[in-house]
Amino acid sequence: MKILITGASSGIGYDAAAELARLGHTVFAAARRVALMEPLREFGVTPVALDVTSEESIDACLAVTGPLDILVNCAGYGSFGAIETVPLEEARRQMEVNLFGLAALCKKVLPYMRERRSGRIINISSVAGKACLYFGGWYHVSKYAVEAFSDTLRMEMKPFGVDVVLIEPGATRTDWGIIAADHLQKSSTGTAYEGPALREAAVMRKGFTLKILAKPSVVTRAIVKAVKARRPRARYRVATGATAIVFWHSILPTRWWDGAVKQLGAPWLAKVAEKL
Repeated sequence: MKILITGASSGIGYDAAAELARLGHTVFAAARRVALMEPLREFGVTPVALDVTSEESIDACLAVTGPLDILVNCAGYGSFGAIETVPLEEARRQMEVNLFGLAALCKKVLPYMRERRSGRIINISSVAGKACLYFGGWYHVSKYAVEAFSDTLRMEMKPFGVDVVLIEPGATRTDWGIIAADHLQKSSTGTAYEGPALREAAVMRKGFTLKILAKPSVVTRAIVKAVKARRPRARYRVATGATAIVFWHSILPTRWWDGAVKQLGAPWLAKVAEKL
């Protein structure tokens, strides 16, 4: 199968590109930082430049790949910070990358898949689309939106034989947490939120290096299952604390959940939730 994976310069996207190529698929790895994907060539992966916020860049990428059997939307990042202090420019960029870039790619590949009555779109969401964490406002908005977008698209595409799948990772040991912590520190320094925000940023930097957190390969295995399955599930919930976090969020009183999130922080909450 011919597969395009976005956000493949690091973490889950990089790992998934290598594994799917190893399994014999024709894989294109796409991201802005092409140089970081060059080592993937040894697995038979073709790196392609892509900025998901640019229609011109998307068209150029798809001109290289040609028609696709599977699109894996992995591009995204976490911009943490208090709602009051995060500039709306940054909030819009968060939505452009995490939601509208994903949507733009879907709109480009769907006509071919629909006409052929075959194809699969795999959107990497997060348990952050199911439960909110401290200072994660705009990131959560983007992931809740990806959930709604994917659920709606799945229903629309079913009559045309096109599958839409959500992967919902929990805490995963990648650079995501460090980047989110950097955004949190930048947006909060010198504001009324500085104290708790800097403490949360420190917790994130430490927590997202914990060995208990899942490796990207755990999420890759779910992507591979979604690729190989004759009838894939609508959702694959994987990695540290994913199922537990959604479960406890659904049954705990809201104030209890809020308190736990503020007290523990995202990675520690995932660790505790998994042991409950």
